[in-house]
Amino acid sequence: MLMSLWTTLLESGRRLFDHGPDPDPAPGPDACAPDPNDIGFTAAVVGLGAKMAMADGQVTDREIMVFARVFRAPPEEAENVRRVFNLARQTVKGYESYARRIGRRYSHRPCLLEGVLDGLFQIAGADGVITQPELQYLRTVSDAFGFSEATFRRIRASHLGPDRDDPYHVLGVAHDAEFTDIRSAYRRLMADHHPDRIVQMGAPREFEGSVHAKAAAITAAYAQIRAERGLLVRQD
Repeated sequence: MLMSLWTTLLESGRRLFDHGPDPDPAPGPDACAPDPNDIGFTAAVVGLGAKMAMADGQVTDREIMVFARVFRAPPEEAENVRRVFNLARQTVKGYESYARRIGRRYSHRPCLLEGVLDGLFQIAGADGVITQPELQYLRTVSDAFGFSEATFRRIRASHLGPDRDDPYHVLGVAHDAEFTDIRSAYRRLMADHHPDRIVQMGAPREFEGSVHAKAAAITAAYAQIRAERGLLVRQD
């Protein structure tokens, strides 16, 4: 009789959780799915999920339930899932190096790594709020996976909504927008919010401070996007 994935993890858990995934890339027909026989990868992701739940210092039943859903565990494996979860959070050491190993192994399959990060976001938000320690954990894992700050913001926005300081949010454009569209949005906003234009429209002088701050925020957001995309910042 074949052992289930969760039974296998329990049988070899401590060795797998301490060892992590094999460093050699595993080929597969689906670029967004891991090799189903790659038990080391599965253990690594389970370990990251368990540590994710501990990032804020406490683990709830809701987080374990979401953890099981993320990893598609059947209902009859509920007790094994809980045991694997508890084993992983006790044994995984140095999650940053653990995440880097996964990132190196699947660097040619970024959509798979993004799926892992999505799962971690789901576990983090299982109790209805993502705390600052949890967000820092997610950012660290994202960095270890080799994702850029812009990519992390896009993934974060898909779970939490846009950050008020997100430059794409400031300009009102999508993270995957073409740069020509971003430039058009910037020019349109600057035309609408330029301090001279606002004053000409009859705004009181007391309003000038906030108008200048708005224009500065628009300019800074545009410059940040240009820098992140490797474009030379120049006056447009």
